[in-house]
Amino acid sequence: MRPLSILIAIIVAGVLYLLVIERDRLMQLAGVQSDAPAAVSVEETDAGETSVAETATTEEDARVVSVSAFKSRAQEIDNGVLLRGRTEAARKVEVRAETAGLVNSEPLRKGAEVEAGQLMCEIDPGTRLASLAEAEARLPEAQARLPEAQARLPEAQGRLLEAEARLAEARINDNAARQLSEDGFASETRVAATTAAVQSALASVETAKAGVISAEAGLKAASAGIEAAEAAVAAAMKEIDRLTITAPFGGILETDTAELGSLLQPGALCGTIIQLNPMKLVGFVPETEVAKIQVGALAGGRTTAGQEVAGRVTFLSRSSDEQTRTFRVEITVQNDDFELRDGQTAEILISAEGTTAHLLPASALTLNDTGALGVRIAEDGEAMFVPVRVLRDTVEGIWVAGLADEADVIITGQEYVTDGVKIDVSLQEEGL
Repeated sequence: MRPLSILIAIIVAGVLYLLVIERDRLMQLAGVQSDAPAAVSVEETDAGETSVAETATTEEDARVVSVSAFKSRAQEIDNGVLLRGRTEAARKVEVRAETAGLVNSEPLRKGAEVEAGQLMCEIDPGTRLASLAEAEARLPEAQARLPEAQARLPEAQGRLLEAEARLAEARINDNAARQLSEDGFASETRVAATTAAVQSALASVETAKAGVISAEAGLKAASAGIEAAEAAVAAAMKEIDRLTITAPFGGILETDTAELGSLLQPGALCGTIIQLNPMKLVGFVPETEVAKIQVGALAGGRTTAGQEVAGRVTFLSRSSDEQTRTFRVEITVQNDDFELRDGQTAEILISAEGTTAHLLPASALTLNDTGALGVRIAEDGEAMFVPVRVLRDTVEGIWVAGLADEADVIITGQEYVTDGVKIDVSLQEEGL
């Protein structure tokens, strides 16, 4: 039975092959040449075209994606530059010792408020008071030498005038003796004597000039002695002043001051003071945004702890950072209650000229195939990607720029469509 079944299956397959695949050739062999097959062929062709058209229409209807959108209109808003920054104390100083010695004052504990000029550390004077007394004692001694030196100068100047007068007299006598000698009325001996008198007078003048110079030098030495004694007194007093270390400005102690009995060397730390009022908000502006900021512009900040402050831009760097190519900006804000701390992370918003923008929900933002940020809008029944620029992030939504004045922004289903895809848009009410 089994060979018979196989034979029957082969025969049936052959018949089906002839009827389906080789139908035209079989009909020709049979001699069938009527118009009926042609009519059947035309009818079959029309039916096939109709089937293809219906299939294409069905596939096209299947590609239409249903999305939700709302009509967004541009609004005029105050533009701003959004930065990430930190809080920074207005001033921070490490107060250090200028001289060596043991601390003989009780320490102030960190967190304490200090006022400008308040004592922080006091160093034992040691022998410095004795050094001051010695310097003060030498000052009157140096001052006493000054009148004596001053008196010597007029005396030396008088001797010079006397020597110059004798020189003039000797020259007159010498001239007279020479004329008399030429006329034969004076001897050679007299002429020689007058010449010697002139030379002696010259020597006396030079000696008198040296005396004047010596007297002036003595006066200068006496004056220098007084100045040296005064400098020694001032140095001793300054050394004593360095024993008391005070706060350079009012603020809060960030560290304990030096402990009682500890030894301080020049440059050793007494304590660290920070000034928290006013406070600075410090951020770094990219090159593309720096032209929007002006000194004096209104600005605000919000810390990660939710603290909000407002102030004005007080500094904008003219030179960029070599590594980041950003510009430092500082905003001064009040911190009367000291709630802000140095080094807190803050979000900074600096006001700039107004601009038009759209308020969109954050969920409407998407990325295209190249990674650009934007939204998809409905236009002429098709989806289209439009890149946007985020201006501000608020509780109500995100303000973006880059759209036309009016746009149907897709807010549901934008992730399932690409540019040119047919969409069935369901418009919602205007607004978020």
